[in-house]
Amino acid sequence: MSEFKELIKSFSKSREYVRDFFVYGFKTRDEFGGWSGRTYDNERRRLESWLSGYVRAEYKGKEKNIYLSIDSNLLDTNPLYRVWKAKSFTDNDVMLHFYILDYLENSKAQTADGVTDGILARYNVMFDAQTVRRKCNQYAQEGILLKEKRGKEVLYRPGTPFRKLLSAYPGLADAIKLYQLISPLGIVGNTLMENGSFANDLFRVKHSFFVFTLEDEILLALLLAMHEKRAVHLSIKSTRTDIFKETEGVPLKIFVSARTGRRFLILYLPDKRRFSSARLDAIKKVTKLDIYPAYPEIKEKLEKNKKSAWGVSFQNESRTHLEHVKLTLHIKEDSEGFILKRLEREGKDGIIRKTAPDTFTYEAEVFDANEMLPWIRTFMGRILAVESDCPKLKQLFQRDFSAMYRMYFSEYPGAGAKE
Repeated sequence: MSEFKELIKSFSKSREYVRDFFVYGFKTRDEFGGWSGRTYDNERRRLESWLSGYVRAEYKGKEKNIYLSIDSNLLDTNPLYRVWKAKSFTDNDVMLHFYILDYLENSKAQTADGVTDGILARYNVMFDAQTVRRKCNQYAQEGILLKEKRGKEVLYRPGTPFRKLLSAYPGLADAIKLYQLISPLGIVGNTLMENGSFANDLFRVKHSFFVFTLEDEILLALLLAMHEKRAVHLSIKSTRTDIFKETEGVPLKIFVSARTGRRFLILYLPDKRRFSSARLDAIKKVTKLDIYPAYPEIKEKLEKNKKSAWGVSFQNESRTHLEHVKLTLHIKEDSEGFILKRLEREGKDGIIRKTAPDTFTYEAEVFDANEMLPWIRTFMGRILAVESDCPKLKQLFQRDFSAMYRMYFSEYPGAGAKE
C-alpha cells in the first residue's frame, strides 16, 4: 500500500477536490463520484491538514460528511492560498535552495559553474552543474535571483531584499494587504506578505469570493495569451455532464459576476465568426497558439457588442441578432423614487418611460433575453406585464410566478381556483 503524502505534484488536481469539498461538501464518502474510496480518504486528509481551522463535519444517518466553512468578512487573508503552497520537493531541492542563496549572499555575481564550485568548496557538497543551472534559472524567473549576461557568461546574483523595497516605498505594504484580499492572483500579494513578515491588520471584505483563487492558474495563462494577442486551445469540462470538449479561439476579456463572483472567459471563435463564453472553473487546460493578426479588430468589435450583452451570452436560441424586452412596473413616484434610480443604474442604457400615474415601462434590446430573468424577478410585486419576442423568457417567468404563488396560496391561477 502506498504511503499517504500531504504534498502534491499537480495543483490542477488539488483545485478539483478542494472545489468539490468547498462547493459540494455536503456529501458522504460514497456520493463523491469519480473517486475511489482510497483517493477520497487521501484528499480528505490533505484538506484537513491544509485547512484544519475551517473543516466542519456532519452526520447523515450513520455516514459522515465534511465541508469547508469560511466566513470571508472575518478573515485577513484567503485560507485557500495554502493549497497553492503544497507542492512536492526532494531533499536535494531543499538543500540546494539554501546553499545557492547563502553562497551568493556573500559572493559576487557568479556563473552556474561558479556557484557549483563554490558550494563544493564552502560546504563540501557536490551537485551536478546542470541541476544548479536549472535551479538558478528558475529562481531568476521567479525574481529570487537577478540574471545578467556579460559577454558569453551568464551571471547570477541575489535580488533586492523585499524588506528594503518596503522601507523605500511607504504605503506599499498597505497596498499589498488590500491587493491579496480582493484581487485576482492575490496569492502573489500573500506571498509578498510572508516574505516581508507582515500581516493584514487593516482590511476586511464583507463579501469576498475566496473559492475563485483556485482558477488563478488558468486565469494567468489566459491573461498572458491576451497580452501576447494569441489564440488558445482550451480543454473544457462540462459542469453538468463531466464531458470534455476541445475548443480553439481568441481570448479577449474576463467578465466577473458582481452577484456570485464567478468568472467567465469571453473569446472569439474564428471558425464560427462569433463570440462565445466559458466559465473559468470549467477550463482545465490552456495551450497558447499562434499570434492572431486581427486581434485589435475583434477586440474593438467586442467592445461594441458588449453594450447589448446583458450577461456573458452573445447569441440566442433563435439566432436573431437582438431580442426585445419590455417591463411594465407599478412604482409609487412619491415614495419609491429609489426604484427608478435602480432601473437607471442597473438597466444598461434601457429606455424608461412614464405611461400612467405610478406606472413605468422599461425597454431594452439584448442578445439573450433569458439572462435578464434573475434581474426581472427582483421586481416581483411591482411587475404588471412582461413582454418579449423571446418566447422562452415569458414561459420561464410564468413558471416562476406560478411556483411562487403556490408557496403562499393553496390555490393558484390555472389550477382550478374558485372565483
